[in-house]
Amino acid sequence: MTAADVSDGFDTELLSLWWAEAARVDDQVIEPHARSLHRSSRGAQAALRALSASRFFAGLALRAMVFDLHQVRRYLLEPELRAQVKDQVARAVRDDTRVIVAHSLGSIVAYEALCANPDWPVRALVTLGSPLGIRNLIFDRLDPPPTPPAGGRPLLGQWPGSVKHWTNIADGGDVVALVKDLRPVFGEQVLSFLIHNGAKAHSVTPYLTAQQTGAAIRAGLEN
Repeated sequence: MTAADVSDGFDTELLSLWWAEAARVDDQVIEPHARSLHRSSRGAQAALRALSASRFFAGLALRAMVFDLHQVRRYLLEPELRAQVKDQVARAVRDDTRVIVAHSLGSIVAYEALCANPDWPVRALVTLGSPLGIRNLIFDRLDPPPTPPAGGRPLLGQWPGSVKHWTNIADGGDVVALVKDLRPVFGEQVLSFLIHNGAKAHSVTPYLTAQQTGAAIRAGLEN
């Protein structure tokens, strides 16, 4: 996959957000200009080139970045695929499942699956490096859709089914977890932690070995 495989619309918009966030947290990344992601592969190429110079995407092949874009877009915009993926999660949940730990795009899948199955025995959700809070592209496309609370306040995402405790953990430099604190969009019940994973900000390994992750899993099992 190359920059030519980056589609106009969703792909370029998400790529632009990644680029802007990478520039914000990494002084080695040049800032995107207003016209950098115009409707051509050259704009996407500039964004991918800039991201490849960041600490966050260091060592990640260009085709892997494009593949990640495609994964998010396909899940959110292809209903049949979306249903199939959530069905896989449903088949993995058993009568003794108490905690679900989900990373990156997996946190979107887990959230939606939990909303669709309020009878599940799951009591704790732990989301790691989650893009759930990205407005317009992701948050506004969730199933079920966010709804405006009383008083005309901003949209609020539905609580994930049977979950009693939701812990969201994000690295301050994680470009994918663009919105680090999910409380403004899902409610004050979400317990949020900001951690530092080092050079591999979005990697699942440091997220899983973080003290906060272990504590959230233990609390879910104990409760």
